[in-house]
Amino acid sequence: MRRPAALPTLMEPVPDIVDRLNDLPLMEAAAALAALPPAHAVEVLDQAALERGADILVAFDRTLAATLLAGMSADRAADLIGAVGPADRLALMGRLDAETRAGLDRLLAYPEGTVGSLMTTEVVTVPSTHTVGEALDHVRRVERTRETVYAVFVLDAVTGVLLHAVPLRRLVACDPAAPVLAAVSERPMVTVEANAPADEAVRIVARHDFLAVPVVDGGGHLLGIVTVDDVLDTMIARQTEQVQRMGGMEAMHQSYWRTGFWQMLRKRGGWLSILLVGEMMTASAMQGFQGELEKAIVLSLFIPLIMSSGGNSGSQAASLVIRGLALGDIRLADWWRVALRELPSGLALGALLGVIAVARIVLWQLFGIYDHGPHWPLVAATIGLALVCIVTFGSMNGSMLPFLLKRLGFDPATASAPFVATLVDVSGLVIYFSVALVVLRGTLL
Repeated sequence: MRRPAALPTLMEPVPDIVDRLNDLPLMEAAAALAALPPAHAVEVLDQAALERGADILVAFDRTLAATLLAGMSADRAADLIGAVGPADRLALMGRLDAETRAGLDRLLAYPEGTVGSLMTTEVVTVPSTHTVGEALDHVRRVERTRETVYAVFVLDAVTGVLLHAVPLRRLVACDPAAPVLAAVSERPMVTVEANAPADEAVRIVARHDFLAVPVVDGGGHLLGIVTVDDVLDTMIARQTEQVQRMGGMEAMHQSYWRTGFWQMLRKRGGWLSILLVGEMMTASAMQGFQGELEKAIVLSLFIPLIMSSGGNSGSQAASLVIRGLALGDIRLADWWRVALRELPSGLALGALLGVIAVARIVLWQLFGIYDHGPHWPLVAATIGLALVCIVTFGSMNGSMLPFLLKRLGFDPATASAPFVATLVDVSGLVIYFSVALVVLRGTLL
């Protein structure tokens, strides 16, 4: 049992309290958070780094949970309420005031992975008829009820359509008597629709260095904003998932230490089983060339070199294309351009590795380190030519697999390094022994 002194205190910064709560058992974490003043507890719950936030919320008294939810930023509250079970969600939503409940219902209506699921509805808006002074007065009145105030959004006084986003510093620098539209920048306003993929908001914020991007509906009416901290949280979560999938496992949404044994087994075992089945095809391929191996046992010495080179080249190409697709630098329609780029790259890289491998065989033979037999020049030629073919094949497969998976609706990161390596291992052996049959026919084979 932990001593009370180990629990978080008001003297600690909020991120440190989050770390402390993450290390406590669930009920202790809930009790420690409930002991904080409500305003401080809201700050802690608003942190995306807080693990088990939804579980802690459910562990609270319903009245306390509803009070904290009402005080939280709308987007974070929607994330937590969306993560609890249906019965608990219904009970919590029933205790919220009508305005908060309606706002959460709107946010929860957007599918996960869309801009709408990331946005917060807590924005500062003024009609286009306001002066700068009136706009600043409005900011002072509502500031405490908004998550952030990066800009003031000017709406058409009649239609309510979003006209401009005015940075707060421009308002402060302008004459208070001037119309609010006088503070508008000459640059065109950039918006994103609520139903667009979340990656679109990430790209806009990164490209334009925005602190927030306005979210609109099809008619141009302001629905909310996506802030830079939401973008960072999304990017971190997405990168974590992609790294895990590229490592050959399902994405884990909890930290390493919070993932249970059986859950870890399930996340990793499935992919390992699939990869094992794939590698069984490698054994089948080798069995098909058993006779050639018995005649030219020297060929078996270079199997690891051949397999690893093809897998490595394929993994490199897959990583580059997956990253390009994620950043929007590469589109699905660019597959043929990528193929035309990877083909000469694969040939050149294969030739480079082939030269190194041939040089190794020649040097080992000439210096007496290892005798590759009387036909060693042909063995060297086989290895060199096979490397050119296999590295080129690996580069082409690694670069095309992400396009195929994305076209089929899967995450391109599923074209993980182990998956590409397994595919290239099997095909690489077939290419290797096919080249050997051509080059060594009549001599060793």
